[in-house]
Amino acid sequence: MRQWTIDAFASGPFKGNPACVVEPFQQWPDTAWMQALAAENNQAETAFLLRTAGPARFGLRWFTPTVEAPICGHATLASAHALFEEMGVDAPLLAFDTLAGELTVRRVDGVFGGAGLEMDFPADPPTRVEAGPDLAKALGVTPLEVWAGQYLLAVVADEATVRGLSPDLALLGAVGAGLAKGGPGQVIVAALADPGRDYAVVSRFFAPAAGIPEDPTTGSAHCILTPLYADKLGVASLRFHQAYPGRGGDLDCENRGARVLLRGRGFTMVESRLRVAPALV
Repeated sequence: MRQWTIDAFASGPFKGNPACVVEPFQQWPDTAWMQALAAENNQAETAFLLRTAGPARFGLRWFTPTVEAPICGHATLASAHALFEEMGVDAPLLAFDTLAGELTVRRVDGVFGGAGLEMDFPADPPTRVEAGPDLAKALGVTPLEVWAGQYLLAVVADEATVRGLSPDLALLGAVGAGLAKGGPGQVIVAALADPGRDYAVVSRFFAPAAGIPEDPTTGSAHCILTPLYADKLGVASLRFHQAYPGRGGDLDCENRGARVLLRGRGFTMVESRLRVAPALV
C-alpha cells in the first residue's frame, strides 16, 4: 500500500503541518494496527481512508501517535490533497464520513497565491470560563481571557507573547479537565496579530495529552478561533497564522454560523510504500 506525507496549511514545502495519508482500504483495518502505524509514523496525525460505493465519498479516521482523534483539520486537507493530486479522483467535491459527521472538501483558487482546498467543518463557538491558576503556571503567562470548546483557549496580550511561549508540558497535560469538551491537556494560545501583518490572529496549539507536545498547524482549533474572533472583530472572514517555531501554517477562514470554512494549501513531500500488511477486522 502507498502512503504519502503531505504538508497541510502550508505556504510551501517544509511549512504547515505534516500528515501521513494511507491509500484507501476496502474495509477498516484493526484499530490497534492503525494506532501502531500512526505511532510508527510519529506525525501529529495519520489519516486512514475507506472506499465506499460512491467514488467521491470516503470513510476517514485520524490517529495521533497515541490516540484516535475525534476531529482533525490538517489531516483532512492532506487526505483531500492526496485523493485529488496523487490518486487522480475527478470530482467537484469530496465527502468524508468521520467521527465529526460529514465533512466536505472542494478545490478553490486564490488561496495564498495558488490553488487550494476549502473544507466545510462544524463551528465550535467557545464559552468564557475561569481556568484557575494552573493554566497560567503551565503557560508561564497569565491569560487575559480563557475560553473553552473542544480545546481550552487562552487569549494573551500580544503576538510576542504567543511566539515566546515555552510552556511546562507536564503541567499543561493536566489543565482543562471539566472545561474543554476534549478533555485536559489540549490548549490553544492566541492573540491579535501585530499591526502590518497579513493575518489577523496568531496562535499556537499544545496537546501533550494527545501525544503532541506542539501541533504545527491545527484546523480544528480554528473551528473555535474563527467564531470567536469573527465576533470580536465584527467580520466574517479572517486570515490566521499558527506560529509553530521554524515552520508556521496559514489558513483563510470564514464564519458561517453553524459551520466554518477552512482554506489552505497542501504540498506532497514523500511517497512511500508500506511493507507490512494491515491487520483486518
